[in-house]
Amino acid sequence: MNAISNMISKLLFVVLFSLPLAANAAIDTYEFKDDATRERFQVLAAELRCPKCQNQNIADSNSPIAEDLRTELHRMLQSDATNDEIIDFMVTRYGEFVLYRPRLSEHTYLLWYGPAALLVLGIIVVLVVSRKKKQKTDSAGSGLSADEQQRLNDLLKQDKDK
Repeated sequence: MNAISNMISKLLFVVLFSLPLAANAAIDTYEFKDDATRERFQVLAAELRCPKCQNQNIADSNSPIAEDLRTELHRMLQSDATNDEIIDFMVTRYGEFVLYRPRLSEHTYLLWYGPAALLVLGIIVVLVVSRKKKQKTDSAGSGLSADEQQRLNDLLKQDKDK
């Protein structure tokens, strides 16, 4: 019993003293010349996707490549690069994948116009199917012979007269 409590106390000791190490994870701190540059950094870091992480921007990612991209972004902002120059640099290096909102180009037409084309195609299919169904019901009629149809019309006429 004493050996078990001794082992538990050692394990507890290791866990308690290793927790602060996780809290000391690296946090990027950058100095900016003004608040406008800091705001541009935050906006661009939120708009650029981390090439390693499938669905995280470079602001939220902890991967080494995201850290490098944040450092590069900071360096370019400090050298007074425009947003377009920064985005062009990132796209040249990592491709359109790095953008959450890809540019409209010959490579992205399907991405931009595909959903609208599918919607239009779906509407056309629904219209064609409904017209064929209506034509089918109109041509099939009521399924009554001529005598039965005449008798039905007479009954309906008598009902209206009452």
